[in-house]
Amino acid sequence: MGAPMCQCLLRTGFNLTVWNRSFGKARALGPDGATVAGTPVDAVRDAEILITMLKDGPVVEEVVFGMGVAEALRPGAIHIDMSSIGLDEAVEHGRSHAQRGIGYLDAPVSGGTKGATSGELAIMVGGDADTFQSLIPVFEVMGRPTHVGPVGCGQLSKLANQVIVAITIGAVSEALILANAGGADCGSVRDALQGGFASSRILSEHGLRMVERNFEPGGPAKFQVKDLVNALKAAERLNLDLPITKLLHRLFNDMVESGGADLDHSALITHLEKFSGSDY
Repeated sequence: MGAPMCQCLLRTGFNLTVWNRSFGKARALGPDGATVAGTPVDAVRDAEILITMLKDGPVVEEVVFGMGVAEALRPGAIHIDMSSIGLDEAVEHGRSHAQRGIGYLDAPVSGGTKGATSGELAIMVGGDADTFQSLIPVFEVMGRPTHVGPVGCGQLSKLANQVIVAITIGAVSEALILANAGGADCGSVRDALQGGFASSRILSEHGLRMVERNFEPGGPAKFQVKDLVNALKAAERLNLDLPITKLLHRLFNDMVESGGADLDHSALITHLEKFSGSDY
């Protein structure tokens, strides 16, 4: 995700310094015009804007607050964290930055590598509204930004997105299993449902993956589990019970533990087939 987002910024003329824990990934952006830094502190020295796109909250914590990055940022700089992390983590990161005079926006994305490459990501932004407005030209290079509330609300929006994605993948999976068991052609069923009330991007794109049995990862199942864990933690913090989300977390977690961690999350259908009696 991070590399194509960087390429979008570089194509539109932004001066970009990059660093990655795997140095080769950063070095690959050099021919596109990026300056490649040897350390994260070198990458942010004199930067006006820091953008992070990392695996999860603990990694953001390690890189930004454990490797000297936060201390190296000059007062008035802004950290845009586009990683998908927990609500509490985002709130705490914003608080820590504020104590140093650093701005902070939590701005997770949806759209996968396809959206990142085309600059068409959905970007959900939490934080100060004026700070958001000042950075719209940066966000719009990468996709469609929407300010959704104070710090942490970007992550809440992403968690809402992932809850919808997980539940819809489960629904499409069971629907195709049902159709197949009754003798219908699943590809034709998917085509027939397009445009009706059941139509969705999940049915269109992931339904096609299910029909074609193409589970090369766009969104690995292990990251779906991470996001559902964060959604359930946020629900607990807000004194909510989300029974459908709990069920989908259990199903995806079972899939991951049975060897499907690196498959696309649409491969949930293969896990459901194992105990549905389907011979898909």
